[in-house]
Formats: sequence, C-alpha cells, structure tokens
Amino acid sequence: MTEPAVPEPAVPEPDWVRHAVWWQVYPLGFTGAEKAALPVDAAVQHRLLQLLPWLDYAVELGASGIALGPIFASETHGYDTTDYFRIDPRLGDDSDFDELIREAHARGLRVLLDGVFNHAGRSFQPFRDVLAQGPSAATAPWFRLEWPAAGWAPGAEPGYADFEGHHHLVALNHDEAEVAEFVAGVIKHWLGRGADGWRLDAAYAVPPSFWSVVVGAAKKDFPEAYVVGEYIHGDYAAEVRAGSLDSATQYELWKAAWSSLNDGNFYELASALERHNALLNTFVPLTFVGNHDVTRIASRLTDPALLPLALVVLFTVAGTPSIYSGDEQGFRGIKEDRAGGDDAVRPAFPAEPSGLSAVGRHIYELHRQLIGVRRRHAWLHAARTEVLALSNDHLVYEAKGEGSSLTVALNLSPAAAELEVPASAAVVLAGEGYLPSGRNVVAIPPRGWAILGGQDS
Repeated sequence: MTEPAVPEPAVPEPDWVRHAVWWQVYPLGFTGAEKAALPVDAAVQHRLLQLLPWLDYAVELGASGIALGPIFASETHGYDTTDYFRIDPRLGDDSDFDELIREAHARGLRVLLDGVFNHAGRSFQPFRDVLAQGPSAATAPWFRLEWPAAGWAPGAEPGYADFEGHHHLVALNHDEAEVAEFVAGVIKHWLGRGADGWRLDAAYAVPPSFWSVVVGAAKKDFPEAYVVGEYIHGDYAAEVRAGSLDSATQYELWKAAWSSLNDGNFYELASALERHNALLNTFVPLTFVGNHDVTRIASRLTDPALLPLALVVLFTVAGTPSIYSGDEQGFRGIKEDRAGGDDAVRPAFPAEPSGLSAVGRHIYELHRQLIGVRRRHAWLHAARTEVLALSNDHLVYEAKGEGSSLTVALNLSPAAAELEVPASAAVVLAGEGYLPSGRNVVAIPPRGWAILGGQDS
C-alpha cells in the first residue's frame, strides 16, 4: 500500500532554507563591546571583524548560516535602536559589515539580521524630533502619544506606549503608513547590502497586517529573503499566515525539550511533537534549545548529562535548527530578571576558537555528529513525527518525509532499556544503542539514545 504523500507547508519559504542550520551570535556580547553607546566623538571600534576567525568554526560545526543579534546603532543592548541605517560604532561601520558578508558568503554561510521594529530607543531621531517639536513634529504620528491636557510647551514630554513596561523602549505606531514604509526601507537596504534574511524581534507585539505590508514590499525586491518572526505564545500558524512571514520561533518545542527531561515526563514532549506536526501544515518553524534570551540549556537541565537527548530532538524533528553560540560547547549561564540579567548568557568569546576550553569539546563533537545526520537526511526539514512508544521515561518516534524515515529512541531512565522499533530501523546511525539479533528492539543504555534507519540510510 502506498503511503500518502506528506503535504507541503502552505507558506512557501526560499528553497535554500531547507538546508539551513544557523549558528546564532549576539555580537555586542560576543565581541566584548561596551555596555552603552560610545560618545559621539569616540572612534569607531571595528569589532565585527572579530567574527571573521569564527566563520570557519561555524562551517566545521556544520552550520550553513550566521544569525546575528542586533548590530545597528543603539543605546545599550541593541534592542533600543537609535539609527537603523548605521552599524553600531561599538561594532564597526559599513565597510566592516560588507567584509563580514563577503567572507561569510565565500564560505557558503548565509547571514540573518535581527530587526527591532516594534519599538526604538528614546534617542531614535524621529522620537527626538517629537520631544523637541511637540505635536507639530512630522514624526509625531509614528508613535502612540498622549499629550498634556493643558497643551504642549517646550520641555513637556508626552506619555507614550512602550514595550512591556520598559519606558526607555518607545513603541512605534504600526497603524501609520510612514512607519511601514520606513521599516520596509530598512529591511530592503540591508538585504541590498548582502544580508539573506531577518529575524523580527517581538513580532508578537506587532499587528500581522503591518508585517504583511512590510514583508510584501521586501519580498517584491528580494524574493529569496528569509523572514522569521519572534513569537513566544499564541497561534503561530495564524500569525505567520496573516503576516506573510516565512517562519516563527518555536518556543513550545523549546520548552518541552528541556521540561520533559527535568520532570521525567515524555508525555509533554509527545504532546509538543503533535502540535509541531500541526504547525507544519502551514510553515516550518525555527527550532532551538537555546538563544540569547533564555537560560542556557546546560544550566536549564537539572541533570546536564541529559543534554544529548535534547539535542537529538532538535536535530531529528522538522524545523530550521538554530544553535546559540556557546551551547555547542556546553556553556552555562542563567538569565535573571534584573538589570544586566542577560549578561551571563551573552558573554565575550575568545579572539579565536583556539582559545576555547577543551572541556566542551565532546559537546561540540556531538553537535557535529547530529548535524551530519541532519545534512544526510535533508528531508527532515519538513518531516512529520509519529510517536511509536511512550512512557514517562521512554520515547520512540519515527520521522517521515519524502518516502524516507528515521527512528529515534530516547531513554530517560537510570536503567538500561529495550524499546520496540519498526522493522525499517535496521541500522543504528548514531547513539550508543544496539540491535539485538532476531528482534525488533533497540537496546539503549541508561539516559541514552539512538537514531536508527534503513540499510541505505
């Protein structure tokens, strides 16, 4: 009997994304930049060039792209942008950006930029004009303002909408056509300079109708650009469709990947995989087990020895995988809800990869192995998963796509286990499991895993 064809996602994405594996870098932290903007008369610091020695490292890891955090002029952490058309002087200038793009592309690495278009810093010139000129400022409609009831006078500051209570982050008015035109201009400017796509920060806080206009304008000139929105909760599929986006961040799977391991509850992960399958009917999510906004996965796990199981899930289910720089070395860091609370997860890196400790080398090699499996089975990008066996401590699922399949067996228990697998799982492709002769089971060591395929996998 012929197996029914797996439907293609309803939202098309550029063909090259099928093979994309991102290595994410937060440049301000990675390069050890100052915590706040430089004085106006200070010399430009060419720190973007510090990323160049790491490009070959990313290639050796198996990545096919560099996903950059904010690189545009800002007041502090990059998410309080002041000039969207200028590289932050703490990081460099246009020539440094051009060289980074050139060197990355020469190695086959795509470059994804981080755009903060829900809000801007208070020093953003259109907002400064409002403070100086009052309601008559040409850019007053760019923001959601409340002027003093007694009328405006020089020096009086309006009330304004901000981002989630952070008053130094001034929310843009996304109902204003000029704002959409401005944002589309920013996106197209940097795509024209060689960027391959954009991550839209806090996309969930912006009306999807705004994204649809902006992304539509950008895609008209740059149809091969990849645009992914940051969504933490809500109806991902509806937001992607309405916003004309290519993808969204898959925080539901991220949470289940570590929470199920900490709680000894693979039922949570199985439920998340079912939800993940449903999303694939619309789009292929951006998947991850760590990023610049969350506690590092090695610190998040109660038992860091379970890290391989989380990585196996990341690289064997559908999605466009992203690896946060340092996670591939087992870096630790806890995000705290306070000023400077991101510092631990956004550290400075050595000048070059040779400066890394050897302690994390085995985690790096595991990443390389799993990315290798991923690359040899590119159909995993949009594969559906079917859970075959499930208990609190044991999970077996089959990933299927384009007439191929892989079976993944995970053992969370401190005891060895024998787990039933389909007859098609004839070879252990990765992991410590083995196949006892004459039975359709895989033997998995305590807290172990195995990826299995056919003889020709």
